[in-house]
Amino acid sequence: MSDVELPPGIDPNIPATSRVYDALLGGTTNTEVDRVAAEIFAQHIPQARECARLNRNALIRGVEYLVRDAGIDQIIDIGCGLPTEQNTHQVAQEINPDARVVYVDHDPMVVSHATALLAENERAIVIGADLTDPADILARPELRAHLDFSRPVALLIVGMIMQISDEQGPNEIVATLMGALPSGSHLFITSWPDTGEPAQAALSAACIETLGNGWMRPIPVLESHFLGMPFVQPGLEYIPRWFPAEPDRDVPAVDRLEPYERTQMAAIARKP
Repeated sequence: MSDVELPPGIDPNIPATSRVYDALLGGTTNTEVDRVAAEIFAQHIPQARECARLNRNALIRGVEYLVRDAGIDQIIDIGCGLPTEQNTHQVAQEINPDARVVYVDHDPMVVSHATALLAENERAIVIGADLTDPADILARPELRAHLDFSRPVALLIVGMIMQISDEQGPNEIVATLMGALPSGSHLFITSWPDTGEPAQAALSAACIETLGNGWMRPIPVLESHFLGMPFVQPGLEYIPRWFPAEPDRDVPAVDRLEPYERTQMAAIARKP
């Protein structure tokens, strides 16, 4: 597999979260160093690719719920990653062609590829900015021009909050972003729980070894990211058991899940 061309300023010897995720999903927008990192993930947890797929499945389910069931037609997707398959705007606009999406990512390669992908889609844009600087995101004129902040917005932090260290204040970051959104807005997060499962520790160890971040946290800490806002059913749940559009769906018992299926959780909360 040939490497993609990296934008100027990117060190080709350092793997990037978005490109490693792309490699795990079987995409082609990655380099040799990213594929090596993906293999390290697989050494720590053989089902690493299945874990990546779980997270993508959660993204699709969550966006479907937000647009179809909650009636949201404006989305901010922070840490959007690379355009491998069924991206947020594609899922949203298949349900509501007028849905508007703002992607936010700090990786220049993501911004470059997303800009090309969205060239003919006037209802979706990408902004180069960092989740760790929420004030900068909110101050971007492109964001304000694209979305109507007098109406509900869905904020997506999918597969990202575990990359924010305790010292960086993940809850404070979320509070700043949600504080700018009106009543009726929704927060959608996926993250990594720490309940003592070896597979959870293995996934975290792989991420820290290759990317320098990726912290699992106890479930009460994950719940705290939602700032006390009421959860959409079924609340914070393992992804194979998380179907917000089908709250009465029969799902497998937790103890019937494979260990890798207990490495990630998802939830959506609504701002009163």
